[in-house]
Amino acid sequence: MTDLLYLPDADDVTSFTATVVEATDEYVVLDGTYFYPEGGGQPPDHGELSWPGGRAEIEGARKDHGDVRHEVAEIAGDPPEAGTTVEAEIDAERRATLSRMHTAQHVVSRVVLDEYGAETAGNQVGAERSRIDFEPADFDDADLERIERLSNEALDRDLEVEKENRPRERVEREVDEGRALLGLIPDSVDPLRVVEIEEFDMCPCGGTHVDSLGDVGRIEVVDRTSKGAEVERIAFELREN
Repeated sequence: MTDLLYLPDADDVTSFTATVVEATDEYVVLDGTYFYPEGGGQPPDHGELSWPGGRAEIEGARKDHGDVRHEVAEIAGDPPEAGTTVEAEIDAERRATLSRMHTAQHVVSRVVLDEYGAETAGNQVGAERSRIDFEPADFDDADLERIERLSNEALDRDLEVEKENRPRERVEREVDEGRALLGLIPDSVDPLRVVEIEEFDMCPCGGTHVDSLGDVGRIEVVDRTSKGAEVERIAFELREN
């Protein structure tokens, strides 16, 4: 089983050393990794693995029965043998962008829940644009302007973002209704990794995040789409401060 080293609060690490457990021309499994495997609406990290006599460009990472398979886009040399030490480099710029985006998603979701009573039914974080589905919701242009303004006001407060493991029972007791799809998380997952924005939001989440809201930038709502009865999709992008 691959140790997810970025949890609970090391999601700023983008260079590390690890040992190969299994390797083919298509994927590499390590004993531990800081690569984020796709999940929770966040795409996987990209990067590179290198070892004496070889190198592999990694185009993604995905969980597979407890392991993380680092997906090989291109390989130079033969795949490393089990037990080989590799040097890993994650695309730090991409990681930072996705961390900013995912934190921004939490902020927008909190604002919409507080102001409109709409829960986050799904989300997809992207390097260029992200989207959130809300239910029940029926936004107009004035609503979108208000959501954008209130989200940026929250970012202006530069609140601390804390990431830690907490007992499931405590999370179930403390998380606000509408901010966790706990029914989708198997009961066996305990503790839960929680992302808490001080005095603003708390949500179980395994994704990567910034350490302070001041690192996010500015949210710009760029699109709204109806996805069915009482379901609205908001798309947003990030701008520099």
